[in-house]
Amino acid sequence: MSKISSPCTKLCILDPATGLCEGCGRSAGEIGRWAGMSETERRSIMAGLKARRRQAFGERRPRLEPT
Repeated sequence: MSKISSPCTKLCILDPATGLCEGCGRSAGEIGRWAGMSETERRSIMAGLKARRRQAFGERRPRLEPT
């Protein structure tokens, strides 16, 4: 069995205002369904997470992407 793609940063804190994980930007529902999603669905969500985090958190969150 191959390893599934994941944007997890091991900073698992759900922001109460946005409902998004402060580390990866996924919603609680997305996190819960992640293992059952197809690779296509996971990659589609991952493609928009950087913009989602930027929109939701702006500059008040630390940069989590590698520089």
